[in-house]
Order: sequence, then C-alpha cells, then structure tokens
Amino acid sequence: MVWGVLACQLLLSACSLTKYVPKEKYLLDELHIVTDNKEVKPSSLNLYVRQTPNAKWFSLVKTQLYIYNLSGRDSTKWVNRALRRLGDEPVIYDELEDERTRQEIKKAVQNMGYMGAEVESERKVSKRKIKLTYYIKTGRPYRINSLKYDIRDNQIAERLRDDSLSLLHDEMLFDINLLDAERQRIVSLLRDKGYYKFNKDYISYTADTVRGSYKADLTLHVAKYRARQQDSLINHPIYTIGTVNFITDYDVLQSSALSSIEVNDSLIYRRYPIYYKNRLYLRPKVLVNNLSLETGTPYSEANLQRTYSNFNRLGALKYTNIRFFEVQQRDSMKLNTYVLLTPAKPQSVAFEIEGTNSAGDLGAAASVTFQHRNLFKGSETFMIKLRGAFEAVSGLHSNQRNQDYEELGVESSINFPRFMFPFLSSDFKRRIRATSELSLQYNYQMRPEFTRIVASAGWGYKWGTQSQRTQHRVDVIDINYLYMPWIDSDFEEQYLNQDQSYILKYNYDDRLIVKMGYSFVYNSSGRSMLHNALVGNSYAFRLNVESAGNLLYGLARTLGMHKTVEGEYTLLNIPFAQYVKADMDFTKNLQIDHRNTLVFHVGGGVAVPYGNASMLPFEKRYFSGGANSVRGWSVRELGPGSYTSQSTNFLNQTGDIKFDANIEYRTRLFWKFGGAAFIDVGNIWTLRNYEEQPGGQFKFDQFYKQIAVGYGVGLRMDLDFFIIRLDWGFKAVNPIHTGNHRYPLLHPRLKESALHFAVGYPF
Repeated sequence: MVWGVLACQLLLSACSLTKYVPKEKYLLDELHIVTDNKEVKPSSLNLYVRQTPNAKWFSLVKTQLYIYNLSGRDSTKWVNRALRRLGDEPVIYDELEDERTRQEIKKAVQNMGYMGAEVESERKVSKRKIKLTYYIKTGRPYRINSLKYDIRDNQIAERLRDDSLSLLHDEMLFDINLLDAERQRIVSLLRDKGYYKFNKDYISYTADTVRGSYKADLTLHVAKYRARQQDSLINHPIYTIGTVNFITDYDVLQSSALSSIEVNDSLIYRRYPIYYKNRLYLRPKVLVNNLSLETGTPYSEANLQRTYSNFNRLGALKYTNIRFFEVQQRDSMKLNTYVLLTPAKPQSVAFEIEGTNSAGDLGAAASVTFQHRNLFKGSETFMIKLRGAFEAVSGLHSNQRNQDYEELGVESSINFPRFMFPFLSSDFKRRIRATSELSLQYNYQMRPEFTRIVASAGWGYKWGTQSQRTQHRVDVIDINYLYMPWIDSDFEEQYLNQDQSYILKYNYDDRLIVKMGYSFVYNSSGRSMLHNALVGNSYAFRLNVESAGNLLYGLARTLGMHKTVEGEYTLLNIPFAQYVKADMDFTKNLQIDHRNTLVFHVGGGVAVPYGNASMLPFEKRYFSGGANSVRGWSVRELGPGSYTSQSTNFLNQTGDIKFDANIEYRTRLFWKFGGAAFIDVGNIWTLRNYEEQPGGQFKFDQFYKQIAVGYGVGLRMDLDFFIIRLDWGFKAVNPIHTGNHRYPLLHPRLKESALHFAVGYPF
C-alpha cells in the first residue's frame, strides 16, 4: 500500500502543472483574500471571485489537474480523451477577470457600510504560475445617525407605526444588504395584510451625510400606488378574497386559459364551487379543509403559501396551481381565486431485489410493494409490502431442524393527511396540519437455532412547521410482540439454560413491548438536503424519547397480579418490558468551498430498564462499531466498555449507554466519485454490572479511558438518487488492551482493520 502511494505521488509530480498553459500565459495557482478588519470575513467574499484556481483533493493536491496533464496532445486517442474528461483543464489567469473580481469585492465591502473601502490585488509570478492575493482596507464604517419615515399612504403609515420588528435602528452600520432586507420584510408584512400589488419598487431610501462625520441621516420612503404611468397617485388598494373555485382536473400541458379547461360537471360545497371532468376523486370536505384562503378575508401571502403547503401534502395530487383574477366591486378590489389541481396516478407497484451478507453468509431478498394514494377519496395513502429472504447459513450441526435462514414478512400502513383525534374541533385540526398513521407488521423468521415471530402495531402523528425546518412525531401507542415458537434443544441447553447466560436467555424469551414516544428533528437547511446529508453551512439536531410498560406496570400493581419466577408481571402470560430511553444527535456542516466540506457529528443516548425489567430488550439496546459508528471496528464488535468477547455471541456486545463523535472531511474527486477522511471516537456501556460483560459497566472515573478511537478513508459514488459508500477504518486507540497494544495507531495491522459497504452518508 505504501509503495503504491509513493508510486502515485512520483507519477503525479513528474507531470508539470503548466504542461497545457499557453505561452505568455500563467496558471492561476493560488488565490487568497486578506482583510484588515475581523468583522469582514474573507469567506463571505468568495462569492465575488470571478476566477478560482484548480480544485485540490482534501485541499492539498491538485490531483485532477495532474490527471488532465497526463493526457497526450493527440486528442484522437481515446486514452487522452478519457484523461481529460476525468481531469480539470488548467485555469489560466485572466487580467480582466482579476479587475472585475477586485471591483466586485470592493463594491461588496462598501455595501457592508465601509464606504471608503479599497481593494488591491497583488500578483506573484513564479515559473509561469501566479499567486493572487486581494488585500482589503475597510476604513472607518458609516453608521446611521437617525432614522425617519416618509410614508404618503396613511393606512400603510399606521400599520408600520405599530411594527416593532424593524431591522433598522440608530447607530447601526450603514449596511446596504440590511436596508434591502428591510424592504423585503416590509413587502412581506404588507402583502400579508391585503396589499396584493405592493412590491419593493415602492420603497426607497435617501441618506444625508456630513463630511468627516461618518454618520448618515436615513429616510425610508414609501410611494403611493399608480397602476399605469398616466394614472394619478392613490393609496395602495387592499384586496379581499372573492369567490374561490376548485378545478380538480387541470392539465398543465394544455393552455392556461380557463376557457380551455375541460369541465363536465360541478357541485357547490359550503359556498365553494367545485368543477370536475368525469368524477370527483377527492371528497369536497377534503378540498375545503385544506384551503386557507377564505372568501371575504383580506389577501394574505402567508395563507397562500399555507394553502400550497396543505395541498402539496396530499399524495392524490401531482400539481397545485392557484391563480387570481382582479375584480373591482364599487370601491373595493377583490381577487376571484381558482385552485387548479392535477391528480396523480392513484396506484403503483414496485419490486425490489437485494443481496445480503451476514458474517460471510450470502443470501438474497425480494419484496413487492403496492401503494394506493387515495384509498377513501381523502388522499389517504395505503401501503402493503411483502418481503421474503433466504440466506445459506454455514457452520451448522447436521441434526438441526432448519439448515438455512428464511424470512417472510408483511407490513402495511395507512397515512391520513389530517389530525385524527376525538373531541377536537375541526378548526383546531386544520391548524395542526398533522398526519395520522396506522401501521401493522408481521415477520416470520426461521433460523437453524430457532423460529421467531415478530408482530407490531402502532398509531402516531407527525407534523412539520411552515418553514419545513422542524419536524415532530408522536407515537401514541406502539405494540411489539416477540414470540419464540421453537428453539433448538442443543442451542437451548448450551447457551440459554446456563446461569452465566442471563443476557442470552432474557433475549430469547417471549416479550411484549408497549411503548409511546416523541421525536423532534430540526434541520437549518430545511428540505435542501442531498442524500440525507446537510447542504452548505448548516446544522441538524435530532432528539428521541420513548417509554414502555409504565401503564401496564401500574395496572398490574393496582390489580395485585402475580409475578413469574423471574419476578416479572405478565399480560396474557407474556412478560412485558419497562424502560425509558432518550438519545440525541447533532451534525454541523462547514462548506470550505464548492468541492470540500468538513462535517462534525456528536451523538449519544441512555436507556434505563426498571420496574418490570432488569434488562432492555435486544432491539432497544445500543451497539457500537460499523458503517455509521466507530468505523475502525466491525458492526457490534466494540464494547461495552473494555469488555472483550471470547465468543461469537454478539448479544453480549450491547449496552445501555452510547456515545459517538465524528469528524469527516469530504471532497469531490472526479466524475461521480468523492473521497473522505475521518476520525471516529465512541463506545457503549451498561448501567449494571452483568457477569457476562466484565468491564462493561459505566463508571465516572473510568469511562473516558474506555473511549475507542478510529480513523480511515472512504470512497463515495454519487448515483444521483443515492450514494454508494465504501469506508476503510483502522483502530487508533483500543480500550480492551493496555500498554503498547492499547495504541494500534503506532503499529497498524491490516487484518485488524474494518471495511464497510453502505448506502448513504453516515451522518
């Protein structure tokens, strides 16, 4: 490996960076921006740079320029064409673009309030390469001395007089960007109060300055309304919503004229006309309940966007378009509204085939999914999925009942695009904008050691904010039933009936989990995500809390129910779990440039069994290692604490507490490929001292010594719809060892590394 890396470096270094730079021209090798004011950050000015040097892998090596230069000059050869497609041609310094960049940066800094700012560019030439640096002298900033308003429209003046959210105030920087943002804020405020025709052109500023004072007296002007140039100035008209009409079979490919829309029938529901072609595929109540534009109320931009958002949530619709037509009635202006709806294909069937690999045992799985997006004519989404899997299991005893792993499963759900809860008013349900979901699952697993049945049912709600940055989910009830109809007698005798195998025995008993939970997700980039990764400079936070068994435990104690030999209450002779669990994640994305990103992630959780349970169910316990955790270890290979497994029993490598922290540098390589370098730290621990997990208990004076550290590199392939990821992780600090063996970073061994294949980013 080392020799391969050295060979690549020698090959690249042998190829000149300026091979394809024309004579009398220069390669733009480096570009820097330097300011003398910490308030003006160079990173905020990169947007105005007209020419950027060739990109570097991991901000270190211009690999793609080297690849381009490896090509020969004969463009008829396919090898040369391929190398040029994979690489980047050299960026040639352009003096005109240099001057444009200098002027753009100067204008941007002046717009921040530094009216006397100056920008100089310095060019250093070496061997046909140029290093370009822009030096910014901001000078003393101008500030607003006083703020006045000149509003000729009395109604608007009165509305703005009561407004306390202005972005402008005395002594603030004379920032043109903030002045423009205040214009936009006023427009949004007024358009939300009925001023349908109001726009930024009606707002202007004048500023009076005194020489040498660096102060400006600012006046904000709001002009009166004029429909045409020859018309006289009048107060801005306030529009109210007139008639609201629904057209449910609008074809976006046809003419936009209303007269061209084919309509065969109509009805009126709560004063709202509804026009349709052959049959009405949505109930009238559904249409009206998702409408936020009400006849007789002032026009509101917020209500318009809320209406769009409501209808976009309906899976039965493909497109929504809302059009307004102005109508003057006496002295008032009205907007007759047409809600144009295009239906989506109601039913679909999808097939999926996948390969599986569990610890070297190969298998395959297939599934078929049927979806109906308008089951009861209320845009209810019904889904049913059938799945089957087969895996050849190695290392079996010949007398075992099943020789392979087989799985059959079915899952189904119905999503209602409304908040379904008794005793609540219709107006309250409309404001919540939540969706309700009923889900059912059944899974039948046949392994050589046992047969297991897992059945579940749940009812919950989820909703998000108008900005789509925040999402909430409430699981009102989620019932999971684990049933073990058959266990191999040899497996039971060897592993489950031994006193030291309490963890194994507990997780192979029949179990009932009745839980409720709440999850919260905030993403500062809203829905602008790519392959579940944050975009630009953004961050995300996730919190999940769940609790199980409390109601059943209280009922059992109240009724004085008998306990089992293990000291557990049962429901229908099935022990039920009782625990509380909470975990969180925080991810921060820092964009260095358009090709390089630095991502930080920290996450953790704790789950506490109590009452009717001395241990968490296996599905609720934490594990460490794997493609989305500490990647120097394989999945379920790390922890808990300093515990080291002497067998293949992965159940013992689970815990009640988890901590993960990661730093990952991501870079775009070439074509659809990207690279990554990462450092991961973390581990899991148990709350109690289990005999089967020596060294696994969390202790304040020891846990920090048991944090594992891993590092590695990764390759990603962006296939537009999803990311294929390959990560190679190595151990740096191994908590199960002491002395020199504790730090494998000093003597890395390939056989102790871990290779991970996954889909999507780890965080």
